[in-house]
Amino acid sequence: MAPLERIAELRRELHAHNRRYYVTDNPTVSDAEFDRLLRELQVLEQQHPEVFDPNSPTQRVGGGLTKIFEQVAHRRPMLSLANTYSFDELDEFVRRAQELASNSELEWSAELKFDGVAISLWYEEGKLVRALTRGDGVQGDDVVVNVRTIPEVPLYLPEDAPSDLEVRGEIVFLNDAFERLNARRRAAGLEEFANPRNAASGTLKMQDSAEVALRRLSMFTYAAYSDQRPFASHSGALDALAAWGFPVPPREPRWSQCCANADELKDFLAYWDAQRQQLPVATDGAVLKVDRVDEQQRLGFTAKAPRWAIAYKFNAEQACTPLIDVRYQVGRTGAVTPVAVLEPVWLSGTQVQRASVHNADQIAKLDLHLGDWVWVEKGGEIIPKITAVDRARRPANAPQVIFAAQCPDCGTPLERSEGEAQHFCPNCSACPPQIKGRIEHFIHRRAMDVDGIGVETVDRLVDLGWVRTPADLYDLGASGWSRLDKFKEKSVANALASLDASRSIPYERVLFALGIRHVGETVAKKIAKAVPHMDLLAQATTEELTAVPDVGPQIAESIAGWMAQPENQRELARLKAQGLQMERAAAPEGASTVLEGKTFVVSGVFAHFSRDGIKDAVEQHGGRIASSVSSKTHFLLAGEGVGPSKRAKAEALGVHWLTEEEFRAWIGSTD
Repeated sequence: MAPLERIAELRRELHAHNRRYYVTDNPTVSDAEFDRLLRELQVLEQQHPEVFDPNSPTQRVGGGLTKIFEQVAHRRPMLSLANTYSFDELDEFVRRAQELASNSELEWSAELKFDGVAISLWYEEGKLVRALTRGDGVQGDDVVVNVRTIPEVPLYLPEDAPSDLEVRGEIVFLNDAFERLNARRRAAGLEEFANPRNAASGTLKMQDSAEVALRRLSMFTYAAYSDQRPFASHSGALDALAAWGFPVPPREPRWSQCCANADELKDFLAYWDAQRQQLPVATDGAVLKVDRVDEQQRLGFTAKAPRWAIAYKFNAEQACTPLIDVRYQVGRTGAVTPVAVLEPVWLSGTQVQRASVHNADQIAKLDLHLGDWVWVEKGGEIIPKITAVDRARRPANAPQVIFAAQCPDCGTPLERSEGEAQHFCPNCSACPPQIKGRIEHFIHRRAMDVDGIGVETVDRLVDLGWVRTPADLYDLGASGWSRLDKFKEKSVANALASLDASRSIPYERVLFALGIRHVGETVAKKIAKAVPHMDLLAQATTEELTAVPDVGPQIAESIAGWMAQPENQRELARLKAQGLQMERAAAPEGASTVLEGKTFVVSGVFAHFSRDGIKDAVEQHGGRIASSVSSKTHFLLAGEGVGPSKRAKAEALGVHWLTEEEFRAWIGSTD
């Protein structure tokens, strides 16, 4: 057989073996035979580079580096669903859908909602060509080079599938693969991932696809679209995907189910609320959809959410496990946070070993003792926290947990101001985690956006004593950066280029980047608008600062106190000498005051703006952004996927619902 014919035959054979092994769980060859065939193909492809195929089975192992992931517009907006947490809200959702549908007895599809990263796969002429992350819902990053390493993902469509197809799904870590990944990181002395979702998200954005392949991501698909062959129903689309070799939530063992009414939907939800810890993958709920596509189209969308689909979120899981220790972490502002060290326990698909205890008052309220059996809950299914103690199981002579008196890093006695919940380390100029935290905050993308310097580099610079303040980063220069171990010519050039680019970052972000306590992004914008020059801000009194909208006495005192410190005055002078923006720029072209005096809360995903972009548009036209709905809110600026609690609060308070198109018309941006 000619080499090129053998290459084609091996590719077909290995694709089939991959499908039988990973999708249908019915392998027909041994691992050794599979490896032999794969090695044969690798050798032949090396000998014949002219027939390179990015979708070859050999590409499953990854290879090469990807520096930049291309941003690509979605063919269809990739939107989030509205959430519900109760059967009463579910009944109301089903009732509304039935009233609007032509058939009052709708058929429903229910399937588990896996806790991972949403992905959109594009197939053209039967080949996988793109894999887009959700991004802002309008465009996402093309991570196809990494998705090709996932064994369950077909690289080619079978002949009976439409040649052009979009498949959507969730990239996840199965529990076993996640544990193996963290075991590898422990052995290498690296920080472990907190949960499978974060690990999956970080892995998809890795530049080295060979490392991605080693981590063994998995995928489950949940939707398909084809203009060539439209699907009549959601369940029919999933059946077709399964037949074409895609991994779908199986009907046995009941990961998905067709339901005739709300009672059957609730039976499905109740079953998995009790059984979800037995799953091999993390899940945070289920997705419920009207099954027939024509009914979906008839129900359509509103400014609030799709009328034909909703995500039901399970209540937070709890587990009881022994408390081993309480350790203390120091943040960039000097705030000291106690962290409980636990006997590892599985919770919502994650092995939990640490949990928040918040502060000294919470420790006293719980009456914590080392060795206590404590109840742990995942707040919002993400951050573990201790909620209660099983005092009946307390060991004899268990020592009481007493909040630390000294900083765990520098030994300075801790302080707690009257009315404050947290203790603080006052040694802000010499406490290592505070120094590192302030510099990491300064270079963060939402602050000065210095992407040529990473967290590990900051740690090394501080540990070496070369950097104590952000201005030191600029003073290092090419010669200083070149002295840093493992920092080669290209790394030096990237660091210098990023620092140079930061000189154009607007004044309000410079103010936020300084890390003044209580001055977040929103407050920094308000202050920059009212006090447009850093020199004026340095001279402002607390009375003048409290006249700024949303700036109360606590924030004003924090700013005035920071500006009064001689070391901070020297730091501002050094940053100014380096060319950082110290005054507010002129209003952008097209800005207006048409929204003056109006307060907006932004929620959901938008077709023409990113979340930050639409907030900037509100402020450019004189409006004010608030973080939560209240009686002072004038408008809820709503995209797709607004949460039910925010919606209900807005309706109860009579807050006007403003769609994206209404907003664009208001500010004169309807092109």
